Amino acid sequence: MKKLLLLLLAGLLAFVPIGGCAQKEESPIGMAVEFMDHAACAYISQDKGWFEEEGLSFTAYESYVTGMALAAALGRTEGGIEVAYMCLVPAINVYANAGVPIKIVAGTHKYGYGLVVNPDKIKTVEDLEKPDIRIGCVREGGAVDVILHKTIDRYHLDENKILNNIQRMNPPKQVLAIKMGQLDAAFLPEQWATMAEEFGFSMLLVSQDVWPEMQGSVLVVKEDLINNHPEVVRKLVKVSQRATDWGNQHPEEAAEVMAWQLQAAGGEIFPTEAAEVAARLEITPEVLLRSMARLEYTTAIDPAIVQETIDYLAELGYIKSSFKAEDILDLRYLEGG
Repeated sequence: MKKLLLLLLAGLLAFVPIGGCAQKEESPIGMAVEFMDHAACAYISQDKGWFEEEGLSFTAYESYVTGMALAAALGRTEGGIEVAYMCLVPAINVYANAGVPIKIVAGTHKYGYGLVVNPDKIKTVEDLEKPDIRIGCVREGGAVDVILHKTIDRYHLDENKILNNIQRMNPPKQVLAIKMGQLDAAFLPEQWATMAEEFGFSMLLVSQDVWPEMQGSVLVVKEDLINNHPEVVRKLVKVSQRATDWGNQHPEEAAEVMAWQLQAAGGEIFPTEAAEVAARLEITPEVLLRSMARLEYTTAIDPAIVQETIDYLAELGYIKSSFKAEDILDLRYLEGG
């Protein structure tokens, strides 16, 4: 009985911050990440044990196949997701449309999206307008869908012709459809865009071509976490910066870490809706190394680009109206911020 009481006491103490300790155990938080190399700093930090090193623990550590699915989880009252590594576009959507009280406290990368095509059927961007072309894309309002619209704008394409050719499905299903010869083109986020090259598709465009300085993903926290536990937010930004720096300095090892996190660890980290499809696709270190080289990993974030994104979403009708970027940004935890 005495031993049992000691074990119970030890378990309780694990959740009690100890005053004066340099790396005290913080209150557990719920975290969500996208099932992509967009969230490399989160996966690297998890793999290296850097969250734990800072005393950060999680009541949940969930992975989602799209930013839109993650945004929906962030908006739910149950489940307790307080931190998310996610694409900027769905973060803006959930803030503006669902009124979820969040703040963007750091960036994670720029760019990270591409248009892949069957080179036998598509030679130029204008070929997307042909009536027999099958184009994959995520549903309306997703980050890649916004890149689709940027492409239409940039190349003065016929919007109706393009949208008539669109088939809506999540990224792993698009890659599987490419593998099975069911799509001629696809707008995809990384690492899925680079994976499509394994099945004979070519990268016709990357997001750098249509949106210079595009902000890809961001670190988002609930406002309550900032108000009640600012030290947790500070540590999250610190760990994200450490992992970003390490990944940039060790790209090959970072790709191996990501391959393990996304593939070898198996069912525990696969989003339910992607598990069956992803199990049929191999995410190798070689693919991830090429994919990650197409992103610019940085925690820096330009408020002007965030404002440009907000304004464009309002123009597309994906949010009700524009708002000031400063309303969603809180960059005080960034180095020099």
